[in-house]
This record gives sequence, structure tokens and C-alpha cells, in this order.
Amino acid sequence: MVDTTQTEREVGEDSTDTTETEHTTEQTPTVCPECDGRLEHDHKHGETACVKCGFIVDENEIDHGPEWRAHTADEREQRSRVGSSTTKMLHDEGVSTEIDWRNEDAYGNSLSSRQRKKMNRLRTWHTRSQTVSAQERNLKHALGEIERMASALGLPQSTRETASVIYRRALDEDLLRGRSIEGMSTAAVYAAARQAGIPRSLDEVAAVSRIEQLRITRTYSHLTRELGLEIEPADPLDYIPRLASELDLSDEATQRSRALLTSVVETEKSYLSGKHPVGLAAAAVYAGALLTNEKVTQPAVGEVADISTVTIRNRYQDLLEIGEDLQVP
Repeated sequence: MVDTTQTEREVGEDSTDTTETEHTTEQTPTVCPECDGRLEHDHKHGETACVKCGFIVDENEIDHGPEWRAHTADEREQRSRVGSSTTKMLHDEGVSTEIDWRNEDAYGNSLSSRQRKKMNRLRTWHTRSQTVSAQERNLKHALGEIERMASALGLPQSTRETASVIYRRALDEDLLRGRSIEGMSTAAVYAAARQAGIPRSLDEVAAVSRIEQLRITRTYSHLTRELGLEIEPADPLDYIPRLASELDLSDEATQRSRALLTSVVETEKSYLSGKHPVGLAAAAVYAGALLTNEKVTQPAVGEVADISTVTIRNRYQDLLEIGEDLQVP
């Protein structure tokens, strides 16, 4: 026997599918209703028009895709609409919302005085609600200081992230006890720059910090020792390009400075012990300028490198003597 109920159900489903197909066909015609011409979709204007008579069948179509193009899987993943990426540079790692500082609506129109007062109150309560404890407030202040100093020093985004991670590690290890937030954040910035091999001297970091250099040195030593940070000694050669650029020296003078200091670094390593790397770089730059007959004074080099003229005078004479013994060209 045949199950009539099942047969009727199948017939009903077939008829439903046929109805849906007919409905879909009515919604999206395949030919022009005016001249039976071929239809073509214009993705740029969001229109479907006849290529023969120009009759517009459908317009103002909604594009549900993204407004950007991705040619690779990596680009598609980076541009996916899943919110902003998390970052260690913010105390909440960037997962909270932000209220724009501009007093404008979504259409760019200025808000009324009553609405501006309301938005100012909302911004105040929004800022207060972001930090619910003293530790979060201190972390927010410290990360703001790291961002300020890193921006003044011209450090890249990756180095700023590293400095934020170092400070968070110090906070988790309870290394801030008895030390200031500014001192630990400055030490984190200096340690991150040293780890990345970016030539920023301690004097430069102290110039953008809010505390004196001695406290920075002590905090930096404590930070690197307790966290076990592996930081190589600063290379004097890293400072030569920046000093030569600020002094507007020629390429020949820069190359002579680098060759002179390279010979000393490779052969007389004992001479570098206890010497300030920036002072050695400044002396090499001054010696290179003299060897190429370029007019550069010791006070000018000292001002750029933040080194005393006495240090430059003593170091460059030693470099010239060592270079002469090594027959540096």
C-alpha cells in the first residue's frame, strides 16, 4: 500500500517550491519587461538595466558586502568587521567603547547647548566608569605616560606595545612598591627601546620624562634585574646616522666616521669598557668631519649629542690615534 499522507506531503512541498521559484522569478526578472532585452547589473551604481533600451529594472540595491577589497586571505582577515584589535597600550586592552570629543551628531551637525552639556556629563561618567579601582587608574595613567614619552621619542608602534607589556609585567610582579609610576613607565620605555635596538640615549629619555635621570637609572636597573630582561649593550655605531643627519654632514663624512669607529670596536674592545656609547659616536662623527674637511665645531656636536665638549675632545683624539695605528683610511 502507498502512504497517501506522505505522497500528499511531497506534492505539497513540490508545489511550495514551485510557488517560491515563481515568486523569486517575479522579483528578479531575467529579461527586460519593455523590450525583452538582456539585463545587466551595474555594481558601481547598484542598478539593473536593459542593455538594449536602457530601462532600469531595479535601483538602489543594497550591497551587503564590505566597502573594501581584499586580494589575499591575510588582507581579508585583517579587515574583517569584528571590532578594533586589542592592544596592551590601553588599560582595558581596547575592548571598551569611547565617546567622541567632537560635539557633532552622526550627520556632522553641531549639537545644541543643552545637548553639549548632556554629552559632557556622559563623557565624565564614562571616564569614571572605565576605572573601578585604584590599580586600574594607576595603570591608565602609566600607559598614558608611556604613550606620551614614546611619541616624543618617535618610537614605533611595536616598541610602544613592548613598553606597555614590560610595565604590566612589573605591575604583576609587584615591582612598583616604593617607586613612582613615572619612574617605572620611563624605565619601561627605555628598556623597550634598548630591546628593539633603537638608538635612544638615557639623556634623551630623561629629557621627555618628568623625573630626574638618577631615579630613571636606578629604576631601570631594578626593572631589568627583577624581570630578567636580556638587553645587549648599546652599540655606538647605531647613533652615528642620527648625529650625522642632524649635523647635516655629507655621506663621505658619515662613512669615514663609521669606518673609524668600526675599526675601534672590532680591534680595541677593551677601550670601549666604561665609555658612553653616545660620546664615542659623537667623537667619531667629529673626527669624520675633520678628516673630510667639513666645518663642524665641538660645541655643535655636543649640543646635538648632549655630550660635553671635554668628552668629545678626549674621545676623538683617542679615536684618531687608534685609527692611525690601525691605518684606517
